[in-house]
Amino acid sequence: MKRDFFYGRGYSAFLFDMDGTILDSIAVANRIWADWARRQGLDAAEVLAEMHGVQVLDTVRRFAPAGIDAQREAEAITLAEMGDVDGIVEIPGAARFLGLLPPERWAIVTSAPRELALRRIAAAGTPLPAVLISAEDVGASKPAPDGFLAAAEALGVAPADCLVWEDSPAGIAAAEAAGMDVVIVGSAHAARPSDHLLISDYRGLDLAYDATALLAVLHPAAE
Repeated sequence: MKRDFFYGRGYSAFLFDMDGTILDSIAVANRIWADWARRQGLDAAEVLAEMHGVQVLDTVRRFAPAGIDAQREAEAITLAEMGDVDGIVEIPGAARFLGLLPPERWAIVTSAPRELALRRIAAAGTPLPAVLISAEDVGASKPAPDGFLAAAEALGVAPADCLVWEDSPAGIAAAEAAGMDVVIVGSAHAARPSDHLLISDYRGLDLAYDATALLAVLHPAAE
């Protein structure tokens, strides 16, 4: 796997996915989605394996039995997720690392609705960026590149000058489609082989930057 991202060049902006990348909400998501799958007579394990990193409505449409009102089901799942923040925590070191970044040079790009994103960010205690691209802001969900391209535009930087931090196959594919380099955080959903840099969390990361470039520095002991 590559390690030259942190040593070879800087980037104009860092773009972070939310769930699984800067905060851990998997326990909440798994509880709610497993309950929904069982109520619909579905294989919960199959739904849980595929629902990470994409919009709720897209997953409901993919798995719901015929005749189900997908929009209503998606709204009910989202409401349940907004009411359950028990166990949501930061990915180790994320709050400290995000706090090092210049506010105008990073963004969060999530498939979650904005209100849910705000609640989870608050529960995890991680910083809130000036630019937050949520489900309402794009026409197509990950793995489409729309969210990352919208974030780059909002920050006023070229897509090729952005570094994406992601954990899910859908998010990684979206970043690649946007023409952006990728750092994979953790390995819970990154099952496919990859030559992207892989880190377990943000411990051991520092930041160097100037007017044009952000450079994340990974201490050798943390690799």
